Amino acid sequence: MPGSQSIDHATPARAEIDRIATIAKALAHPARLKIVDFLLSREGCIAGDIVNEVGLAQSTVSEHLRILKATGLINGTIEHPRICYSLNADALQPLRALLDQITERSPPVEAACIVPDNTTSTASLQVPAAKE
Repeated sequence: MPGSQSIDHATPARAEIDRIATIAKALAHPARLKIVDFLLSREGCIAGDIVNEVGLAQSTVSEHLRILKATGLINGTIEHPRICYSLNADALQPLRALLDQITERSPPVEAACIVPDNTTSTASLQVPAAKE
């Protein structure tokens, strides 16, 4: 409709789920994990150091840095003519909270599937008779 505005129907829970998925996707690539691992070993570093450590082309590393930066997992501070990259641990909070919930809630393996008590069920499963 002309003049109508688009309304975002995402609930906060849905937005949080999307945020967690974005973080997980950013961490799901081995090269990005190598970058994160390298940044764990120092306060910050320039892209050239990361290129040397990861062993990929500058353009490939730049793309991985862009993805990590877009998710907020790393910060890039301009120190002309370079950019110094560092980790932002706070960006992991949504993923950390989900993992904590899973860890706290996880039942023992033997209790993972709960079989309903058939004596209290009002519905019955109709299984077709085998053809002879």
